[in-house]
Amino acid sequence: MDIPASTTPLSSLRTVAVVGLGTMGTGIAEVLARAGRTVIGIDISTAAVHQAVAALEASTARSVRKERLDAVERAEILARFRTSVELSAAADADLVIEVVPESYEVKHQVFRELDALVRPDTILATGTNALSVTRLAADSARPERVLGMHFFNPAPAMKLVEVVSSVLTAPTAVAAVTDLAHDLGKEPVAVGDRPGFVADGLLFGYLNQAAAMYESKYASREDIDAAMRLGCGLPMGPLALLDLIGIDTARTVLEAMYAESHDRLHAPAPILKQLSEAGLTGRKAGRGFYTYEEAGSGTVVRDALTPLEAPPLTTGREIRTVGVAGSGTMASGIAEVFAKAGYGVVLVARGQEKADAAKARVHTSLSRSVDKGRMTAEARDEALGRITPAGSLDALADVDLALEAVAEDLAVKQQLFAAFDKVCKPGAILATTTSSLPVVACARATSRPEDVVGMHFFNPAPAMKLVEIVRTVLTADDVHATVRDLTTRIRKHPVDCGDRAGFIVNALLFPYLNNAIKMVQEHYATLDDIDAAMKLGGGYPMGPFELLDVVGLDVSLAIEQVLHREFRDPGLAPAPLLEHLVAAGCLGRKTGRGFREYARR
Repeated sequence: MDIPASTTPLSSLRTVAVVGLGTMGTGIAEVLARAGRTVIGIDISTAAVHQAVAALEASTARSVRKERLDAVERAEILARFRTSVELSAAADADLVIEVVPESYEVKHQVFRELDALVRPDTILATGTNALSVTRLAADSARPERVLGMHFFNPAPAMKLVEVVSSVLTAPTAVAAVTDLAHDLGKEPVAVGDRPGFVADGLLFGYLNQAAAMYESKYASREDIDAAMRLGCGLPMGPLALLDLIGIDTARTVLEAMYAESHDRLHAPAPILKQLSEAGLTGRKAGRGFYTYEEAGSGTVVRDALTPLEAPPLTTGREIRTVGVAGSGTMASGIAEVFAKAGYGVVLVARGQEKADAAKARVHTSLSRSVDKGRMTAEARDEALGRITPAGSLDALADVDLALEAVAEDLAVKQQLFAAFDKVCKPGAILATTTSSLPVVACARATSRPEDVVGMHFFNPAPAMKLVEIVRTVLTADDVHATVRDLTTRIRKHPVDCGDRAGFIVNALLFPYLNNAIKMVQEHYATLDDIDAAMKLGGGYPMGPFELLDVVGLDVSLAIEQVLHREFRDPGLAPAPLLEHLVAAGCLGRKTGRGFREYARR
């Protein structure tokens, strides 16, 4: 639908009203004012209005102190921001962005009043992240002028803006707000109208699964959050993020997503309802999954669930020498970690030549560290001197810990554990680095299942801080205590997991990746837009398709299949597009083509 030629061009959205001056509305108003727009901040609460003005004054004062603004520029920004407690103040706005509570009733009321107030050419944008833009537009007298403009919190810092069109939205309106987003220094991503859009559509399913994992007492809140920060490089753990977003808000988003998808992964975990209805909504209430210093504070304080910092009750076993079976990247990386920490390492491969090559890989890695000034040549040589390459498992006869890092194939691992059982001395701990297979199945291949544990390192092992410690129902207490202590001694962060598919990280990561594939499969968004949305809106170091191509599509499919078999949830079934790419031999970077194409080395 074209706008009459006599109206102001849509690209010149100079006066913008922001309705709702909570944290998000105040942040959006600041972004607009800093970008030279005249901003009308509107809220029915006088206190909220005063708080918004104070927040802008404080923020711009900090910028002056940091020499990012001068006093004149600050005064101009403050002069561009005026406030009101009356919606009629929006009458002359070119664009109105509402950021009122996530309620159809509340938003419909705002839109009905705006219809009677603003000019015919004014664009009305909703900041919703959960409700249907189409439903809001259909109730408006000007549905072609209604769209979504979803900023991310904190709005001044986060680059992503999702521009959400309904089937009724005029392309000129979309173009205008897209241009505005660029002018604001943001990265706009165009998406269709469905609950959660791109970023929240992927993010909230992951957050929900983390809440359910915690509720089932599979892992502590601290371990779940540490696992996702250290294992995936995320800026925050999922439970801490739920507290920041607001547990009540998360529940609302998930209910909207579930109503649309009927996917059980989107059905809000019962604990979200329990916490919401108890008023324990996260940081804003001073308590959610964690307890905070006060309402609105981000400072976590100890509570009844905080782990004790006392030494373990069980005395562990002494570990002086470590055997690593395998010749690939993970095996050499783990050998490097233990050698740098002062342990003698026996690096065993199928044949002396492969073992020597694995040690040579460690030498290359350590030499890079020397070149970058992270260690001395003497320290490198000492670490290498602790590694003994061997072509036979017999060399593991005297090690205190034997750890396998071979192919992710249960039959291969069971065969290796049967060999460990025959070769390794009594009392030696036997560990697997599996990321998805049942540890107990490896344990049952031995005559001493109480000595078997999982130690899931992340790739690359020298750089990644996380190790998932996987205890089976048969693992002895002293074995568990030993590997936890050993993990801290090699300067890694241990988290405890039970022996179930995916442990913590993969159980939360791969359903998220699978859902991203489904978005592309359903033609909802492009690879590039989804990757951009998760990096800019979620703070992820890599987009899901970048990560899938690095991990390997065959590896990803295998993990998805294990998760689906174990949990029997239809929502975990691998996306057909992933299966098709694997069948075609498009496995990611290692084959030169996965979701994207890569130059062959």
